[in-house]
This record gives sequence, structure tokens and C-alpha cells, in this order.
Amino acid sequence: MNSAANVGRVVKHGRIKQALARWCLHDMGEKWSVEKICQVAVQMGLPAIEVVPAEEFPLLKKYGLVSALTVSHMFVRGMNNPLHWEECLSKLGAAIDANADAGFSNVVTFTGFSDTTIPEGPGIARGSVVDREQGIKNCVEGYKKIVGHAEKKKAVLCLEPLNTRDGANMKGHPGYQGDHIDFCLEVIDKVGSPALKLLFDVYHVQIMDGDLIRRIPSLKGKIGHVQVAGNPGRGELDDNQEINFPPIMRALLDIGYDGYVGLEFIPVGDTMKSLVQAVQLLDV
Repeated sequence: MNSAANVGRVVKHGRIKQALARWCLHDMGEKWSVEKICQVAVQMGLPAIEVVPAEEFPLLKKYGLVSALTVSHMFVRGMNNPLHWEECLSKLGAAIDANADAGFSNVVTFTGFSDTTIPEGPGIARGSVVDREQGIKNCVEGYKKIVGHAEKKKAVLCLEPLNTRDGANMKGHPGYQGDHIDFCLEVIDKVGSPALKLLFDVYHVQIMDGDLIRRIPSLKGKIGHVQVAGNPGRGELDDNQEINFPPIMRALLDIGYDGYVGLEFIPVGDTMKSLVQAVQLLDV
């Protein structure tokens, strides 16, 4: 099942709107092109791609797909530090405008690392550590500078909690400040705008907080986007991992969630087979 041409429609119910994640799909370590991802999405019956830069919008439009989540700034330099506001606000603003022009909505955003001495990424501001309370205050102040524009453009900024327990590359992010869901929710509540919501990443939340199904009803109206991956390892949604996804999907439907669910897992086996398995599992 390695060829896109071999995949037929997988979605039967369609109550959960699924999206393929752009960055993590590969065959034997060779990344899929965006065009291949679009082709597979269409053939499987999926409406969207996620973690997409604006320059890929014409290709999505060609295939009649939606950008379920548009990229902006990265997770190291985020809104918890005023030293990074200029960069973050510029990239958020550009993503908001590009989405508005294309008819899309969601833009990803991050708190940033608390310890800016961590040598990750060029141009990182060094020499300061932001504590929890200051980080929340800075995020609130920073997001208030952009949510008015987002509201006007009918955009939703999706603030993502990331786990800090797994040190493997792209499986966790030690040093990230908004690692617990309550940190992100406090920021969202204090900003108080419909243009700032939670990115409920099931994989990250499971690692840091757990209690997924019981937590979901309290998040009614606050979730802007959902992502999934198997834990441990951010791998396939198979029986080698600990998360039971169908009842989580039903819990989301029970609170009226009608946004997208992004398949943001890193395949370790046959990628196409893993995608079919995941789509079928979530298609409750």
C-alpha cells in the first residue's frame, strides 16, 4: 500500500473531519510531497491538510482542500516573552491575512520556551527565564495585541500545549512553558476572545495531564483544533499504544465540536496502511 493510486475512499461516516499533517508523512524516511499528501487526502475522503504554510494554499485549492491549521511562529520563541512579540505578531498577522484571503480560519500559536538560554534556533534571545505567572501575564498582554485583528478577519488562533517529558526530537519539547493544559486555558480565559482557543493535542495532553474523556466536557466552546498521535512515541494509532481514540472522538462530538482532527503522528511502519487504520479508527 505504498502508492497513492492504490488508496480508495476510507471515510464512511464523516462526522469527524480529519486532516493529514504535512510534516510527518514519509516513505522509508523520504518525506511525502505536499501534492502527494493532497492526492491521498482526496482519495481517502478527507477534507483538509494541517500545519500548512500560506505558500501551499494554491495547491490545496487545486485539490479542493482546506488548510485546517496554518503555521505562524515556531514553538521556541513564543508569546510568553516580549522580546519575541515583534516576530510572533508579524507571523501571526501574516497567517491571519493569508487565511482570510483563502477562506480558511485556524492559525497555530505557542507560548514559547520559559528558558530562553536554551540554544535552539537562530536568533533566540538569550539570558532570561520567564516564570509561570509572568509567562501567563506576557501571553495575555501579547495576544490582546492581535486578537482584535483575528476577530475582524474571522480567524482563530489555536494555542497548543506541548509535552516536556519526552526529549526525543519532535516527540516532546523540554523547556516549553505551556506544557500543561491549565496554563494555556488560563491564558485563553484571561484574553477572553473567540479568536483565541485551545489546540487540544490528545498526544501531548495525555502525557502531561491525562484524564482526557472526563476533561473534554469542560472544554466546550474552547477547542479550536484537535490533533492525535499514539503514545508513547507519537506513532501510529494502533494497539501498541495506550490511548483509546473512538470514545475520545465521541466525547468531542458530544460537546458539539465540529472542527478538524489532525493526524499528526510519525509512522514507523507502512505509512499508507497506518493512515487507513487511523482514519477508520477516528471515523466514528
